[in-house]
Amino acid sequence: MSSREVVVLNVGGMRFVTRASTLQQFPESRLARMLNDHDREFKLVNGEFFVDRDGALFSYIIDFLRTLQVSLPTDFSDYQRLQREAEFYGLYPLADLLSQEHLLKPRLEILEVRFSLQEMQAFFRIFGSCSTTIEALAEQITVFTGQQSGQGWNSPFPSQKPLVPLPLERPSHHDMVFLCGIEYSAGDQFVARYVSIKPDNRKLINGTNVLGLLLDTLLKDGFRLISTRTVVSEEKDECYTFERMKRAAGLTITVNQTPGSSGVAQARRSQVQKRK
Repeated sequence: MSSREVVVLNVGGMRFVTRASTLQQFPESRLARMLNDHDREFKLVNGEFFVDRDGALFSYIIDFLRTLQVSLPTDFSDYQRLQREAEFYGLYPLADLLSQEHLLKPRLEILEVRFSLQEMQAFFRIFGSCSTTIEALAEQITVFTGQQSGQGWNSPFPSQKPLVPLPLERPSHHDMVFLCGIEYSAGDQFVARYVSIKPDNRKLINGTNVLGLLLDTLLKDGFRLISTRTVVSEEKDECYTFERMKRAAGLTITVNQTPGSSGVAQARRSQVQKRK
């Protein structure tokens, strides 16, 4: 690459190396004008452009120029300072987005698991404040059912009698209900319900084992257990409450370039979103 294709910036003592085309994403910005020596704020020292600004915040600026997306850590709080930096560099579409903190701030998400053990069956109800989390969790959980005579309950069903998957009960977009265990059917027949939770491949029939796997799955998915309480002690009805910070949906800047124009920037929500 030629020296014009690779640009080195020293921002407040932090060194950044990037392409000239990256800095020219917004032609009227100060970073684009810097390359044509049209901005005296940026001093060329030993082949590096020096600017006396916050280097740590500039790392978010350069990431935005590379991806045209606004993606901030869940613990980020310096929205006003970053907005000022965006205004300094002439990146007004980014500054406008940062002024709307509610679009970018992570949200607190609550999830509740109710577990009830009655005789040979266990009942589960999961409620969440975020419907997309419940949808994702519903895709991980499968209930299998099958019949068997009252013999050999210590072992799974024979392979020649495959278990049939059942759809989960969904009272609303925010909750789901399922059960596992054994219940009586006609004659000496029994109906057994096994539960499988991805990525674990086991089919579990014991409610306590299913509960343990479910709680472990939620903890691995970033949830934090904040409370456990017994709702009805006689029926062993328990409630587990979890919370986590859910990252805001990614925002993408779309730049529409027209002849003789520096481009009009618009923000749209990214369709690629991590389910966390």
